[in-house]
Amino acid sequence: MILKSTLFLILILSGACKMNSQQRSYADTSATMVMAQTMTMTSNAFKNDESIPQRYSCQGDNLSPALSWGNTPNGTNSYALVCEDPDAPHGTFIHWVVYNIPAGEHGLGENIPKKNVLPNGTRQGKNGAGQTGYSGPCPPAGKAHRYYFRLYALDSHINIAGDVTRDKLMSAIEGHVLGEGEIMGTYQRQ
Repeated sequence: MILKSTLFLILILSGACKMNSQQRSYADTSATMVMAQTMTMTSNAFKNDESIPQRYSCQGDNLSPALSWGNTPNGTNSYALVCEDPDAPHGTFIHWVVYNIPAGEHGLGENIPKKNVLPNGTRQGKNGAGQTGYSGPCPPAGKAHRYYFRLYALDSHINIAGDVTRDKLMSAIEGHVLGEGEIMGTYQRQ
């Protein structure tokens, strides 16, 4: 009886050790598969985690701010950019969707025209108001909202039929992201 109990205990313990070893191995493998290079992002209009000037909002000229980036990964064929406000009253509001920015570009100038296709091949999708191009901060009165400008370095150009929304873009770039960068500005209605 003691021999059977001892053998049973050894089998259980050896199985548990093997399972823990497999779980660790899987976790280590999956962590390296999702790593994307971190890129730097800046703007001459505002600093990260600081206020966006009124001229870039609906209360001003509604201009898109100039953005620049660096530390781009090797193999980048294009960039995509999304600007969103997670503090909007009815859920995240999308302010800008841009994609197929050529790999040779290291920024976007101020006041990008609100056109589907720009001369260098950059394309713009629909913002949360259903319009093409940039729509500046326009929160209701109250606390400041956060505006995240997120850039993605991609290993290919993106081909999407029809009106491109943030959700369509994010689905299309899945599996193609080599690097990511972000700058966040705040805005409070004046």
